[in-house]
Amino acid sequence: MRVLLVEDEPDLGAAIKRVLNQHNYVVDWVMDGKEAWAYLESSWTEYTLAIFDWLVPGMSGLELCQKLRKNHNPLPILMLTAKDSMEDKVTGLDAGADDYLVKPFGMEELLARLRALQRRSPQFQPQKLTIGNLTLDYGSSKVIHQNTVGDEEEIFLTSKEFQLLEYFMKHPNQILSTEQIRNQIWEVGAESSSNVVAAQMRLLRRKLTSSGCGNPIETLHGMGYRLNLTNEPK
Repeated sequence: MRVLLVEDEPDLGAAIKRVLNQHNYVVDWVMDGKEAWAYLESSWTEYTLAIFDWLVPGMSGLELCQKLRKNHNPLPILMLTAKDSMEDKVTGLDAGADDYLVKPFGMEELLARLRALQRRSPQFQPQKLTIGNLTLDYGSSKVIHQNTVGDEEEIFLTSKEFQLLEYFMKHPNQILSTEQIRNQIWEVGAESSSNVVAAQMRLLRRKLTSSGCGNPIETLHGMGYRLNLTNEPK
């Protein structure tokens, strides 16, 4: 799950990003509305959610909402602001925000609001994603493998491994290039070397294999990688 965070308060932005990373979100954090719009226009990434602070330089969160909705973009948006009057809330919602959170707020409430937005979005994401004998549980951040006799075993993954496996499970049997994976799983500005994808793939495959999954992610040389659960041991 990828989130665009637009927040110009350094301490708050860093705190939100840290908490979301801990809950397996990939977070692109920017402090300027015009930069945020450039990210939204990019075809390189697909965002699940957006968090806009109302008052940011360049282009306000309100203007970002209006521009997105004018372009018929249904991206779920949570507006953050210190403005707490009823008139301000109505203005934010009418501009296209899906929910409104008044500062200061607790991180647990922020996470709950994001989960609610995901449930209400057109691209609703269920609490669990199951492909073949693998189940990814968003609520507990667990990955469970069911073997051939029906026994279940938890596979302990890092946050980045969880995000990587999620991307493959959302695109089963599709060839995903190294560039696609890097652009979707690593934040903008992160290490761009293709080696980082290969290194992370090795770690994920090692854990899947040691848990009895075989090697469900295959390499197609010159093309990329593909989740092929027919490679599971029989």
